[in-house]
Amino acid sequence: MPHYKLQPVKSEARIAYVVDTLPSIGGGEKVLFAALEAHPHADVFTLVYNKKVFANTPIANRKIRTSFLNALPFAHKHHRFFLPLMPAAIEQFDLRAYDLIVSFNYAVANGVQKINGARHVSYTHTPLRYAWTDININGTYSRRNPILETYMQKFREWDQRAASRVHAIATNSQAVSKRIRFAYERDAPVIYPPVEVERFKPNNHRENYFVTIARLVPHKRIDLLIQAFNQLNLPLIVIGDGPELPRLKKIAHPNIQFLGFQPDEAVADLLNKARAFVSAAEEDFGIAIVEAQAAGCPVITLGQGGALETVIDGVTGVLFSEQSVPCIIEAVMKFEREQESFQVDELMKSAKRFDKQRFLREFTEFAQLAPSESHKR
Repeated sequence: MPHYKLQPVKSEARIAYVVDTLPSIGGGEKVLFAALEAHPHADVFTLVYNKKVFANTPIANRKIRTSFLNALPFAHKHHRFFLPLMPAAIEQFDLRAYDLIVSFNYAVANGVQKINGARHVSYTHTPLRYAWTDININGTYSRRNPILETYMQKFREWDQRAASRVHAIATNSQAVSKRIRFAYERDAPVIYPPVEVERFKPNNHRENYFVTIARLVPHKRIDLLIQAFNQLNLPLIVIGDGPELPRLKKIAHPNIQFLGFQPDEAVADLLNKARAFVSAAEEDFGIAIVEAQAAGCPVITLGQGGALETVIDGVTGVLFSEQSVPCIIEAVMKFEREQESFQVDELMKSAKRFDKQRFLREFTEFAQLAPSESHKR
């Protein structure tokens, strides 16, 4: 981490957390829950808040400040469609009463403006992937629509201006740190996300199913997993909810089971007994991948992005090189041949590198250190 001039946040300081959206529970939300342990009195601002989803979470009883987008039809399930309105919506939040602003950014959260000279630091999950990578909103890498690309160019210009006003940026992996350097020309030290490794108790008797956990959105490429397991005819359990669910159910064979959203206790129980965890997404970090290892569950995943920092090929999992059905099938078959070589102790040891207490130490230090200069363009 760079050397900053120490300026502790006073105990009476007012702190605002700004999150792009809160439509469902995933890795980003788990980061938020942990960060609120560092600053329990922080007020939370977000563009869209699907309150019923968070009924049994640490923010269930909090007053969450939302934007005008929250009242629009379909905003809770299809918030991505409102991306053109998000920059204007985030700029309308009035944060002039706060001494410290922490934005948790994967789209527009860095763009808050009315802050009255307060220190603004960002934990950036990623610069908006649809603007800064060649992935499309539908999860594919095909040639982009010219009209959409024109909008994305304007968005990138806005996004760079927004990032230039942030005093310091941290992120969740070396892979995303490189992305931030490309997009914003900023250095971003890595603070790996928190994993509650103590929740998991590996079962020595592994049951005969594979499991995946993800938001069911296009870029997670659950469709590739389903096509692969259709051909393999092996049991696959899909945990998670999202707009892709109806389409995925239509293409799945009977060996694939959809459980929807599951509470932490159920997820831990399933991972503790699963043969292996599978993923086809390029994860920024991938909390579920580390949770699987904490449960003694080997990981079969794409060898790109954050997985290169969390999975040890041949020791805690099997990495494959391309997002394709043949590559997934080949990786699963390799795991079938070598599964006896994966040791629970090694898997748990790997996961402990990312425990929550480490995150809280590093995040608190980052939030309380003031950079000596701004990065305005």
